[in-house]
Amino acid sequence: MSTVGIERIGKDHAGARGEVTRVLGEVDIAVADGELLVLVGPSGCGKSTLLRIIAGLDEPTRGRITLDGRDMTGVEPRDRDIAMVFQSYALYPHLSVRENLAFGLKMRRSATAEIEKRVAEAASMLGLEALLDRRPAQLSGGQRQRVAMGRAVVRHPRLFLFDEPLSNLDAALRAQMRLEILKLKRTVGTTMIYVTHDQVEAMTLADKIALLNKGAVEQLGTPDELYQRPATTFVARFLGAPEMSLLSAADARAAKLVGDLPPGAAVVGVRAEGLRPDAAGAEAVVEVVEHLGWEALVHMRAAGARLIMRVESAHCPRAGEPIKIAIAPGARHLFDEQGRRVPE
Repeated sequence: MSTVGIERIGKDHAGARGEVTRVLGEVDIAVADGELLVLVGPSGCGKSTLLRIIAGLDEPTRGRITLDGRDMTGVEPRDRDIAMVFQSYALYPHLSVRENLAFGLKMRRSATAEIEKRVAEAASMLGLEALLDRRPAQLSGGQRQRVAMGRAVVRHPRLFLFDEPLSNLDAALRAQMRLEILKLKRTVGTTMIYVTHDQVEAMTLADKIALLNKGAVEQLGTPDELYQRPATTFVARFLGAPEMSLLSAADARAAKLVGDLPPGAAVVGVRAEGLRPDAAGAEAVVEVVEHLGWEALVHMRAAGARLIMRVESAHCPRAGEPIKIAIAPGARHLFDEQGRRVPE
């Protein structure tokens, strides 16, 4: 296990005409021993570039990466004792599962008995025992990803890096593999850094989330902190399914719904579970209802904005129906004109 220091990391790309594009600003993140950090954000925010810098596959323009306090600048990727799991699986098609798992250890000239022991341990941990003699073409996508994880596990690395490993899988397999990764973390206890654009993966897997936006950390904290106390409107809308509804405090139609506001509050946010039907509340018109089994999402037009309310399906209004709604006590999120959180 290891601690990881991401210290003022910046990355610039120079164009053909000498123009400079900033991919990463000055990113500072400390990853604790045994922690699973998720780097999440929209496409182009710099999360995969940051992961490649940690792995040594790319050099930063500024800053440094440390492992257990040791500066990794200039250290070759093979000497960093880091295992990386890729989106593309990166398995050798002509080798069996057993041979894929053992390949890296053979390249390191590990003893045969040690290789066999580690392969057996990884296969047992990931449920691969019955697949050891198959080749990748004979495996499902989820099985291939478990083999890719197993190939990393057998090395007993100081640090695991995951680069969007589930993006090629369907929804059911992604859910299953999230559980496999959580079980792997509990079993091996190794520090992990995981890149994804999927906020569900980020919320379910992370001990800590770094939400990146345009090459900078928008907010760093636990999943609960980012969900319950988003630092900006960007965080509020990126994390959470469905996204947070936002109302302009300057719109007179919002006054009854949002109530009295402190100075500096220009935008009011509310999660879907923070809205509720209320006979004395503000008027709204139901536009669309999404039925999701036990619950439903009610999409409404109210207070000059489109809002989403989560309700039990048994008590769900119908599309086109006028209703009255209110914000539950303590469910408001306030932001200033720049989109930064304002205290109540």
